[in-house]
This record gives sequence, structure tokens and C-alpha cells, in this order.
Amino acid sequence: MLTVVNEDGTTPHGSLIDEIVREGARRMLAAALEAEVNTYIAELADQRDESGRRLVVRNGYHQPRRVTTAAGAIEVKAPRVNDKRVDEGGERKRFSSAILPPWARKSPKISEVLPLLYLHGLSSGDFVPALEQFLGSSAGLSPATITRLTTQWQADHKAFGERDLSATDYVYVWADGIHLRIHLAEAKSCVLVVMGVRADGTKELIAMADGHRESAESWADLLRDCARRGMRAPVLAVGDGALGFWKALAEVFPETRHQRCWVHKTANVLNAIPTSAQTGARKALQDIYNAEDREHAVTAVTAFEKTYGVKWPKAVKKITDDVDELLAFYDFPAEHWVHLRTTNPIESTFATVRLRTKVTKGAGSAAAALAMVFKLVESAQARWRAVNAPHLVALVRAGARFERGLLVERPEATAA
Repeated sequence: MLTVVNEDGTTPHGSLIDEIVREGARRMLAAALEAEVNTYIAELADQRDESGRRLVVRNGYHQPRRVTTAAGAIEVKAPRVNDKRVDEGGERKRFSSAILPPWARKSPKISEVLPLLYLHGLSSGDFVPALEQFLGSSAGLSPATITRLTTQWQADHKAFGERDLSATDYVYVWADGIHLRIHLAEAKSCVLVVMGVRADGTKELIAMADGHRESAESWADLLRDCARRGMRAPVLAVGDGALGFWKALAEVFPETRHQRCWVHKTANVLNAIPTSAQTGARKALQDIYNAEDREHAVTAVTAFEKTYGVKWPKAVKKITDDVDELLAFYDFPAEHWVHLRTTNPIESTFATVRLRTKVTKGAGSAAAALAMVFKLVESAQARWRAVNAPHLVALVRAGARFERGLLVERPEATAA
């Protein structure tokens, strides 16, 4: 029979499989720390003093500490390095582990779990028993610790909302009002979210704040604040049919082009058509936004109007009234069309948040709840992928022209 035995010879309590996982995690972490230190020392083996002795050597181990991980709380003895080198200012250089920094007492994944639990309705006093069941230990997760973390996350959210935007160029932006069942300033509030694509093609959260019913004034306040902090007008903005955002955008960034979200538009159109006819109507709408170019899309719009205009004119009017805004994405690189015709980058990010949130009764404040949402989005941001053909984003900002999704090369200037 397989038995796990601790280094002191004792047999651990609890589930055998959990103890095997913890012991395996402990050994793997110890091996990784050893390899990291050995690599550091080997790279600096040529650094020697006047007597020829090495300046960077091993120096035993630090005091053991318990680190909370997804595998549970494990005890770690990190190897210590004696680095005798000095920098230009005369300060001693120090080795700092990228795997296990000196301050770390829990893995980043645990930090992602905490805001989820908060949004799920747990108060700070409920964290310890909840996480103890999951991790097998409550080490380092007292109510006081959780309170300090929520305070820090609120400070992080505030700093995020005050950062300078002048050094970052957002060429495309998505905007949406997300309705979550959490404490906000007012009962009818929602989270206003703006995401963007930088000139290098990477996606980034630009702004997030609570607003009243996606009103024009709420959106204008958010966009004005972004402009005040140095944000340049994006080339194209993608959003749903909420009039408040478009009115605010026209006021703050009048030169930015508009693109209506096809997912929201499709839902609105189908709501105006009987269920029996929705399958065919959906296919006709797909023919519009999946067309090979703008010309074919316009032809598909005409076909949709001819097929459904007599019986359901209100549904058709939802398309014909917004043709320019619905087909704007065709004037950009074909590789970007899939990103620009919907607000999916925002919707997909907040889908998990929506599923995991409910009304919190007496647990926390509006500021704390919004900070938790911010931390979840911040964690998700690390996994966002860049847009297709990211090198074309800078050309869009430079004013390059695209026809049928392809770059139109500028003719060479000819001598007179």
C-alpha cells in the first residue's frame, strides 16, 4: 500500500490522494527553486573578487514558510544565495526568485479565487471555512487578511482609473454596459466597460466604472475622463444599439467611426419576427455580415428587405436605418472583421463573471464589489490574445486605405 510520509517521519492526516498531490507539489516546487538558483549562480560563475573567489555562491536555505496553493498549503524551504556584488550606487545586489518572491504566501491563482467568492456572496468571515474546505488549510487567509486584500484591490482599481493614457494609442475600442447582480451605487446601475486594441494589436482594458442605465451622461463622463487623461480618439468604436454611448462618443470623439454590434442587432431584429420565420431571417442576416465584401453585403441587405419587408417592416427598418454603422467594418483589414463586427471581446470576458455573481446581502460595498469585478477582468486580461494580423493595426491608425479587406498600395509619385 502506498503511504505518504512527511520529512519528520509522521503520517499526514486527511485524504490520501490530497496528500499525494500536496507532496508532489512541494517536491516539484523545491526542485524548481533549486534549478532557478543553480542557473543564476552558473550564469555569474565568472564574477570573482581580487582573490579569485566567486562573488555569487549558495548559502544554505531560508527559514521554512507555508505557501497556500491550489494543491493546498505546503511548506517550502527556499535556497539562499550570497551575492557579494555591488551596483553603481554601492548597494549590494540581491537574488530574487521569480517563482517564489520573498513576500509570497499564496499563489496568484488563489488571489483570483478570492474576488469570485466575494462576488458570490461570501463575507470576509466566510472565506476561512470556505477556503479551508477547498485548500485543506486556512493559513494566511484570516478575515483580517481578506479585509486588507479588498482594501488593496479598491486602491488598485482607483489607481487604474487615474492612470495616464497619453502614452498608449487605442486604434479600435469596444464599449458595452454590463448588468451584474452586485452592489453598485444605485439599483439601476450597470458597469460601463471600454476595451481597446493597442497599435501593436494587443487588447487591453481601458476603463471601467458604474453608470446609470447606460445613459448618455454616464458614458460622456467616462469618455471625457479618458480624454482628460490623454486618450486619443480611436479610429473605430464598436458597441450595441444603446443610444447613450453613441451620443457621448459623438460629443467627446466626433472623428471616431461607429460600428454596431451584429450580435445585439440580430437579437433585436429576430425579436420583431415570429418564431416560425426566425431561422430563415437569421440565415439572411448572416449573409450580410459574412459577405465577402461591402458590395456583396449591400446586395444581401437588399435581399433581406425584399424578403421580409412586406410582412415585418419594423424588423427590416432596424437594418436599413443603420446600414452604414453595421457595415463599417468592411472598410478595415479583412483579418480584423471577425473582431470588429461584435462586442464579443467584452461579452466573453464578462460571461463568467455574470454566472458567478448574485446579490450580496450585507456583504461589502459598491466600491468593493466593483473592485472585485476589476480584479477578475485584470486576471482575464493576461489571457486575451491579440487581434489577427496585428501588424495591420498601426497601418489603420496611419490612415491606410483598405478595399475588400485588402490594403490599397499607394501609387509611387511620378516625376513631372
